[in-house]
Amino acid sequence: MLDTVVAEAVSVVSLLAVLAFAVARPRRLPEAVAAVPAAGLVIAIGAVSLSEAWSQVRSLLPVVGFLAAILVLAQLCDDEGLFTAAGDLMARACRGDPRRLLAGVFVVASLVTAALSLDATVVLLTPVVFATAARSGVRPRPHVYACTHLANAASLLLPVSNLTNLLAFSASGLSFARFAALMALPWLAAVAVEYIVFRLFFRTDLAARTGGVEAAAPPDVPVFTLVVLALTLAGFALVSLAGLSPAWAALGGAAVLAVRALSRRRTTVRGVVSAAGPLFCVFVLALGVVVKAVVDNGLGDAAGRILPHGSSLLALLAVAAVAAVLANLINNLPAVLALVPLVSAGGAGPVLAALIGVNLGPNLTYVGSLATLLWRRVLHERDEEPALGDFTRLGLAAVPATLVAATVALWAMLKVIGA
Repeated sequence: MLDTVVAEAVSVVSLLAVLAFAVARPRRLPEAVAAVPAAGLVIAIGAVSLSEAWSQVRSLLPVVGFLAAILVLAQLCDDEGLFTAAGDLMARACRGDPRRLLAGVFVVASLVTAALSLDATVVLLTPVVFATAARSGVRPRPHVYACTHLANAASLLLPVSNLTNLLAFSASGLSFARFAALMALPWLAAVAVEYIVFRLFFRTDLAARTGGVEAAAPPDVPVFTLVVLALTLAGFALVSLAGLSPAWAALGGAAVLAVRALSRRRTTVRGVVSAAGPLFCVFVLALGVVVKAVVDNGLGDAAGRILPHGSSLLALLAVAAVAAVLANLINNLPAVLALVPLVSAGGAGPVLAALIGVNLGPNLTYVGSLATLLWRRVLHERDEEPALGDFTRLGLAAVPATLVAATVALWAMLKVIGA
């Protein structure tokens, strides 16, 4: 076994190497290609014991299972035409007005992120917004940037909205309904502040049109899919009240849509399995082992000395700020894995404040969240590489304001309804 200093150094280098690989994805190889060997390395050198690694994996398995079910549900909703219908609806409602379209994108992206996770907004909704902007004769930049900002900022509402939420939810001790009740006002505050910032930052783009407006046909709304999705969302709360994992509701909704899609030959068994992202799930489990090694060999003690105690407004603001900084340094997924065990002793308040930090903070840099990296790839495929300067300036305008607004809203909800 190596001494603590060497174990810490190897663990940190392993984490950074995994994150760098996830950012670059050479030859489009899955993230697990780097994460699994890194997890094996930290176990081999004794930075984390085999039993501790297994305990970490076992604690993450329900969360990862939940993630897989939500990914399948989102993909099947797309296959049924839900996102296309949303685009048609936005095009008809905006009538060629860029400001109306931005408002529509904010509403749709916030709801999609909350119900189907931020990955659905980035990967499935962003291309639809591109096409809708073109049909409406408006500049796409504000609306496309809204997709990535809302993928992060609008993911505060439900435990299913973000993988970071699932991790925090499992440690918060809250029911599904209470989590949503406490985070409803922070969610609204973050989205409202983002909208104000976008209206000011993109005022020139929102005052211009690029060409004629293509008439939008009446949307073909997938009613069956909407009903299944609504029942699934209701199921999240019901199974939580019954003391069961919300993963069962997600699995039920995904199974209903999968059977329908398979019977109509709109997908295959292989397609359903692929939609679950099995290699990404392996990546999350392996990353959890690497992060545990980093936390146990220095990061936990360092963060513990910085983080305040209690649920006062200043303490919650400090936790959110530390979480936001850490998310931009090491990515929000490792950040929440590192922080939640450190703040969970203080109750649900500090856990949710950390969640606000790791969800809103990534709007400042490309590396803050995997969703932002996916968004960049979507834009690159359409020869619309985002400008680093624009992204950073927008982040500087939005992130501090949304952090403060959402954290103050959380503090107010804790005072009103308690944790």
